[in-house]
Amino acid sequence: MTDTNDTAPESNATGPESAEAPLHRRGIKSYVIRAGRMTQAQGRGLEEVWPRLGLTIADGLQDLDTLFGRQAPRVVEIGFGMGNSLIEQAETHPDTDFIGIEVHAPGVGKLLDEVDKRGLTNLRVYREDALAVLEQCLPEGSLTTLQLFFPDPWPKKKHHKRRIVQPAFVELIRTRLMPGGTFHMATDWEAYAEWMAEVMEAAPGYANTASPDTAPYVPRPDFRPLTKFEARGEKLGHGVWDLIYQRKG
Repeated sequence: MTDTNDTAPESNATGPESAEAPLHRRGIKSYVIRAGRMTQAQGRGLEEVWPRLGLTIADGLQDLDTLFGRQAPRVVEIGFGMGNSLIEQAETHPDTDFIGIEVHAPGVGKLLDEVDKRGLTNLRVYREDALAVLEQCLPEGSLTTLQLFFPDPWPKKKHHKRRIVQPAFVELIRTRLMPGGTFHMATDWEAYAEWMAEVMEAAPGYANTASPDTAPYVPRPDFRPLTKFEARGEKLGHGVWDLIYQRKG
């Protein structure tokens, strides 16, 4: 989950920014890196496992077949938090390769520690800005799926420009998806779900996979693990909205 920053500058933006707007606008990010105490396991993940499974922008454009040593479906998840959902997916789907992107060091450390303990070989991690990774490291047409689960909704109107789901962002994702590949979003903020749908319905080159009776949303698919946070929310009657769009052509 993308971190928040309550000290974000004010904005007059009232809707999604245009596709022509630059993705890297100085001083504007969809996250903030928070300081946190590291557990022994998290520290081990960063110190001992990172050299084997960690990736950086400096590594440049990846040849994913070489990186994983095989040809396979490729899934990228942006903002995996503490990594529980991503680890479950990687363990459940050994024939699929996963790349996680997260800036929060304890979450990266925890995921790497668990990946190593479970002997998983189909997961790699970036601790970098997701936009930079997409632009500089992942080849065009290389991804089967991109996942964005529970990103920060930046609910205040003056902070909407910090939402990661913007026209330029979804166009960048489209170029990285293979034809027929999917962009899967989930949020527990209805207003943000509506924003996501507004951006995606206006985005060229995408088709909504929702059926007419549920559009623009889809029922939670079985392949998206149910988090403890989400399960608690369901018991309290909180809604969760999934949106899955497919790259045309």
